[in-house]
Amino acid sequence: MNNRRRQQVLAAVTPLLAQGEQVELISLAKVGSVSVKRRVLTSALVGALTAGTVIATVQPRPLYWALTDRRLLFFEPGSVTGRPGKPVMVLPRELVAASPARKALLGLGAQTVLTVQGEEKGLKLTFPPAFKAAGRDLAARLTATATA
Repeated sequence: MNNRRRQQVLAAVTPLLAQGEQVELISLAKVGSVSVKRRVLTSALVGALTAGTVIATVQPRPLYWALTDRRLLFFEPGSVTGRPGKPVMVLPRELVAASPARKALLGLGAQTVLTVQGEEKGLKLTFPPAFKAAGRDLAARLTATATA
């Protein structure tokens, strides 16, 4: 993530920080998962409606995230500017644990699953190649927090 975008995410996080709260990491990840069934149905529907002239794919949505010493915050990028908007999800750090990061995207990226205490399903985070180091760092910090 370039420095300008990092500063924009930091500017979105700063007003939400509690007294003494510190930002540790900022990056981007694709959050969630899309089933094979949904991908096939979307491709087939768009292909049928456009007589095969357009191909559509469905992917998890990219979100900026910031890890503080107390919380994990997710921000949706603006559709026009790409700047982070209001937070779409705020998770207390003590309730979140991460599985160890593993390879994804043909071994180029990284992936982890967040487990939120009290929730049945985990939240899958996929880090594209440019952000995989931050993804591994996030997984390590949240794994260490869960075991401490």
